[in-house]
Amino acid sequence: MQKKCILFILPLLFPVLLIAQDRITGHNFATRSEVIAQNGMAATSHPLATQVALDILKQGGSAVDAAIAANATLGLMEPTGCGIGGDLFAIIWDAETEQLYGLNASGRSAKNLTREYFLENGYEKIPSFGPLPVSVPGAVDGWFEMHGRFGNLEMETLLQPAINYASTGFPVTEVIAFYLGRSASRFSQYPNFTETYMPNGKMPAKGEIFRNPDLANTYTILAKEGRDAFYKGTIARTIAQYLKENGGFLSYDDLASHQSSWVEPVSANYRGYDVWELPPNGQGIAALQMLNILEGYDIASMGFGSTEYIHHFTEAKKLAYEDRAAYYADMDFVEVPVDKLVSKEYANQRRELINPDRAARRYEAGDMSGPNTIYLTVADKDGNMVSLIQSNYRGMGSGMTPTGLGFMLQDRGESFTLKTGKPNTYEPGKRPFHTIIPGFITKDGKPYMSFGVMGGDMQPQGHAQIVINMIDFGMNLQEAGDAPRIYHSGSSEPTGEIMTDGGTLMLESGFDYKTIRELVLKGHTVQWTVGPYGGYQAIKWDEVNKVWFGASESRKDGQAAGY
Repeated sequence: MQKKCILFILPLLFPVLLIAQDRITGHNFATRSEVIAQNGMAATSHPLATQVALDILKQGGSAVDAAIAANATLGLMEPTGCGIGGDLFAIIWDAETEQLYGLNASGRSAKNLTREYFLENGYEKIPSFGPLPVSVPGAVDGWFEMHGRFGNLEMETLLQPAINYASTGFPVTEVIAFYLGRSASRFSQYPNFTETYMPNGKMPAKGEIFRNPDLANTYTILAKEGRDAFYKGTIARTIAQYLKENGGFLSYDDLASHQSSWVEPVSANYRGYDVWELPPNGQGIAALQMLNILEGYDIASMGFGSTEYIHHFTEAKKLAYEDRAAYYADMDFVEVPVDKLVSKEYANQRRELINPDRAARRYEAGDMSGPNTIYLTVADKDGNMVSLIQSNYRGMGSGMTPTGLGFMLQDRGESFTLKTGKPNTYEPGKRPFHTIIPGFITKDGKPYMSFGVMGGDMQPQGHAQIVINMIDFGMNLQEAGDAPRIYHSGSSEPTGEIMTDGGTLMLESGFDYKTIRELVLKGHTVQWTVGPYGGYQAIKWDEVNKVWFGASESRKDGQAAGY
C-alpha cells in the first residue's frame, strides 16, 4: 500500500519530471533532447566524425573546415555511404556577406562513352555496377572549392584526423557493420575490393578495428599536393589505368577537365520561412514543389499522422515527382523551367488535381509551355553554417576499387536513361540526375536551420516532412527527425520508368492501424516496412538566446554535439 501511495504522489512532488516524461511518451515515437551549445555545433552520421569536426572548430577552423574534416573521416568510417569516389553538394551560409552559396560538386559521364555503345551491346539500361556507370568523382574538387573560399586552416590539418584513423584503425559501428556485411557478396567479384575492405577475408564486424592504409596514403597525397593530385596527378592516372584495364571508359582527360560549379540556391516561402534547395541536376526543388502544393491546405488542423495529412502529402509528392521525371536534368544540356516549377501559381494549378477522397493511380507532368548517402551539418562561432551531402550511390558505389587508393568509385551514371528525347537521356560529358540534396531554411533573411535527410528518392519527401513537422506541427529539432516518416515509392523516374499503378505508400511504425485502414479505403497501397526512411541531421540557430540547437538521426549511429 505504501508503495502505491508513493507512486501516486510522485507527479505532484516532481511536476517537471512529469512534463519531461509526457514529452517523450505522449507521442507514438520515442525522442530525446536536442543538443544546445554556444560556440559551435556539428551533426554527422558517425560520433567520431562529429568529434573530429568539433576538434577542428576548437582549433579555429571554420564551419567549412570542420565539414571537410568530418567528410574525410566519414569516407573512411562509413564507406557504405560515401567517400572520395563520389559526388558532393553543399549550401553554405557565410556570416560575413550574409548570403547563401550553393556548390554543385557532381561529376560528368565519360566523354568517349556513347549511348550507341550501350545499345549496340544489348543494354536496355545502364548497369548498376561495374565500370560503365562510373562518372567523374567530384567530392575532392568540392572540398578544395569550399576550402579556397571559406576555409581558415590548412588542408593538411583538416585531413590529418582521417589519416590517423585510417593508419591506426577505428572500431566499426553497428549500422556500418551491417551494411558492410551485405556488401561483401555484391562487390567481392571486382578487383581490389577484398584487398581494401576484407583484409582478413571477411568484412569487419561491429566493434572490430578496421584500418585502411591505402586511403591514409591517398589522403596524405591530397594534403601535400592538393586537388590536382586527384584530377591531374598520380591518383588520376591510377584511376584511369584501372578503369581501362577493367573495361571502363572514364579517362585521365575526363578527370583533368573536371570542375565544380557554384550555383544560386532556389527557394520557396512556406508560411513565412524560406526553404532553400539547389537547382537540378539534383532533385531538391521537388521538396519546394511539394511544400508549395501543401501550403494551400490547413495542415496543422489535420494533425500529425492523420489520414487526411498523409493522403494529401502523398498526392503532392506524386505530382512533384512526375515533374521531376519529366524535367529535372543537367542544366548545361537542357533548359529546366525552375522558376515556373517552384512558383506559387503553378502549385495552385497542380493542387486542383488532388482528390481529397481518392488516391490517384498516376498524374501527368505539368505543362511547361509559356539512392545510401551521408549528410552532415556544421556551424561555427562566427555564425557560418554548412549543409553538406555526399554519396557514392547504391551504398558503396560501383564496386570498382582502384589499385592502392583505398576507396570505391561511384556509379551515378546508372541514373541516366537510354531512352531518346528525355532530359536525362545519356550523353557524353553530362551530369546525371542526382538524388542527394542539402537543405537550408532562412527567416527574414537570417539563417534559421541547416538540415538534410538521406536515402535516394526519400530525400525531398524527408525534407518536406521535416519542414512540416516543425512549422505546422510545432515539433522541436530532434522530434521533427524522430517522428515516424512517410515514404511513397513508384513515381515515374528520370531513368524512364512510368508509374501506372499509384505506387506504394510505406509507413514507419508509429502510425495507428485505423489510419492505415482509412488510407487503404482511399485507394492507397499501404505497406508497413522498417525502411527505407533515410537518415537526418540538423542545426538550428536561436537568434534570441544566441545558441545552436543540434539534432541527429536516432535510427542510425549519428551524433550531434557542440561546445
